Amino acid sequence: MKRFTIFISLIFAFCTFTASAQTKVIAHRGYWDTKGSAQNSIKSLNEACRIGCYGSECDVWLTKDGVTVVTHDHIIVNNETGEKYIIEETPYDVIKNIKLSNGETLSTFPSYIESAKKCKKTKLIIELKSQGNTPEEHQKALAEKVVQMVNKAGMKKRVEYIAFSLYMTKAIISLDSKAKVAYLNGDLTPAQLAEIGCSGLDYNLNTLRKNTNWLDEAKKLGLTVNVWTVNNPEDMRYFIEQGADFITTDKPEILQQLISEQR
Repeated sequence: MKRFTIFISLIFAFCTFTASAQTKVIAHRGYWDTKGSAQNSIKSLNEACRIGCYGSECDVWLTKDGVTVVTHDHIIVNNETGEKYIIEETPYDVIKNIKLSNGETLSTFPSYIESAKKCKKTKLIIELKSQGNTPEEHQKALAEKVVQMVNKAGMKKRVEYIAFSLYMTKAIISLDSKAKVAYLNGDLTPAQLAEIGCSGLDYNLNTLRKNTNWLDEAKKLGLTVNVWTVNNPEDMRYFIEQGADFITTDKPEILQQLISEQR
């Protein structure tokens, strides 16, 4: 009986390990490549939730007058007038009525996170955006506002943060030492990221194909590995086999299918 119990325990432990080691899917800018959706829209968030993605990524900027908005590029275009605005240099009132390609109005981050609260099984992967010439004070203000909003919404355990800016990355860590924060730029080794206090690296697929040892090094240091933006099935299979913790993609349903075939 004792041997049987040990045997069952070993099977359970193995199944638990296998499940925890399974590569997880993050929808890039939400699941936007589907009917009625658009990048960084509430619809794309809900679609990522509907198909059961681990995470739905979104991009957050800070306007000139301190409002957090969800969109990808630093320049936003009014499709009705053709006018272009640099978000960090523009007051919110000027851009607040701009429509996304699916007809939704540009979302503020508070509105976006309220919608994310309803997606109980999908985490919000928040990319804090800045340009190369963005003053550190502006970056710090964005980090402070977003972390404060996340905390106020009771979403601390259901968000993860990513950033290209090393300053922004460090700012988030200093604001919440328990937050999961990954660096995007691809110019630091896993050891350097661990020293900073990052929970993981989130690097472009070409960076990780070039530095083939970084994935193993990261795991030995207790860091997670996310790969972006992986849309080719061959690349997906490669990083699944390499044991990437997360893959960020514009094609989440294709990736889900490939992962299920590996079980």
